[in-house]
Amino acid sequence: MTGMTDEKKFRFAATLILAVVGIVALFPMVLLVVASFTDENELIVHGYQILPKKLSLEAYTYMWKQAPTIVRAYLVTIGTTAVGTSLSVLLTTSIAYPMARRCFKYRNVLSFFVYFTMLFNGGLVPQYIMWTTFFHIRDTYAALIFPNLLMTAFNVFLVRNYYTNSLPEELYEAAQLDGASEFGIFSKVVFPLAKPVVATISLFSGLAYWNSWTNALYYVRDPKYFGIQNLLMRIMKNIEYLRTGAAEMTAEGAAVTLPGNSIRMALAFVGVLPILIIYPMLQKYFIKGVVVGAVKG
Repeated sequence: MTGMTDEKKFRFAATLILAVVGIVALFPMVLLVVASFTDENELIVHGYQILPKKLSLEAYTYMWKQAPTIVRAYLVTIGTTAVGTSLSVLLTTSIAYPMARRCFKYRNVLSFFVYFTMLFNGGLVPQYIMWTTFFHIRDTYAALIFPNLLMTAFNVFLVRNYYTNSLPEELYEAAQLDGASEFGIFSKVVFPLAKPVVATISLFSGLAYWNSWTNALYYVRDPKYFGIQNLLMRIMKNIEYLRTGAAEMTAEGAAVTLPGNSIRMALAFVGVLPILIIYPMLQKYFIKGVVVGAVKG
């Protein structure tokens, strides 16, 4: 490293540090995948290992038997995530637009109402009564989309700050001189130029919908509306019941060992796999959207 400039030394050190941090961050995921393929008795005796002595597909075999139910739950989760994220992005970017326009007389009032929701809420019981009594969403797909997740004040302010800091006022004025309406400015000028922050809030909303299980817990009783997270929790509870209660018996009377620990890892891996695939595609927008949108406007 004698002939290296200070900048190259810095880049080398930064790359080395980030590589070590990346390996440390990746280690739990590798351990998760390996544990899901590890024999149950091996996990009980020797614990979690990167190189286990005995591998097994027992956890995935058990899940394969539940394949039709798991596929249906996946479709429910994918559908609610797609619809919920689309609606969330549309509402969030729409309400952030007037908050970012200096010519809008009531933008401070609107900002206050949005900010107020970050500090106070009515609580779980009034919310449950409202959604079930007045909107009748119990045992419907709407119950998985609308409560709690549809729009958050944090995302609204993130988008508003992006509009304020990245889109100059002259851009709005030029569009108005060309005869564009406010809807035309938003749909044809502002929204297309806001790809980084749109990708960012799409990722936030998508993760929230994908990982959500509380809405189904509160508002859904029919199993056909269960998403993947709720179904995996139900499978895990069934296994725990069989393991702690009366042992399942084969025809010969021998006890069957259920993959309790390994299936936990397999369920976690199955639940997080789509996110691992989608996240790298949005990462370049995610960084810019967070950095610019987080600057105080």
